[in-house]
Amino acid sequence: MDMTLLAQTVSLALPAAWLTTGVRDNILYPPVNEVFTAQVLTMERMREEYPDEYARVAHRSINSRAWQKGLFRLIVVSEAATTVVLWAGVVMLALSVLGFALPSVARDVAMLGALMFTCIWAMFTIVGNHFSYWFSHEGAQNTHFQLMLWGIGNMIFLSL
Repeated sequence: MDMTLLAQTVSLALPAAWLTTGVRDNILYPPVNEVFTAQVLTMERMREEYPDEYARVAHRSINSRAWQKGLFRLIVVSEAATTVVLWAGVVMLALSVLGFALPSVARDVAMLGALMFTCIWAMFTIVGNHFSYWFSHEGAQNTHFQLMLWGIGNMIFLSL
């Protein structure tokens, strides 16, 4: 058994499982995260806590509920698609550990999933920065950054 392939399988299964729980909750309990997404888009906390700074960038806020809900749905669809590709990568890697799939093909599928995972959190960080979420959503920014690093770590590991 190739221990590197086994470790890569487990390493990719962990963010796949983590994102699966997030997608599940976003589908079953959308208000839990949708409210915070809307707060970032409206820059609500910044407006309340840092009114002078908010005044300088208020033109960036998105106050349309239709746009906020649409963007949240786009996020959920992106996360769901990423989850499917991550699990496909996990299955392909597991099959390659057992000798039923080519490791190069399995790693390519896994790398795509890890790239998609990384891109989601990079986009959260980039878009969040546009809405100055680091003013009042520091925990979210830190979480998104660390998740992006988790994805990058998997991409590096999969490239071995």
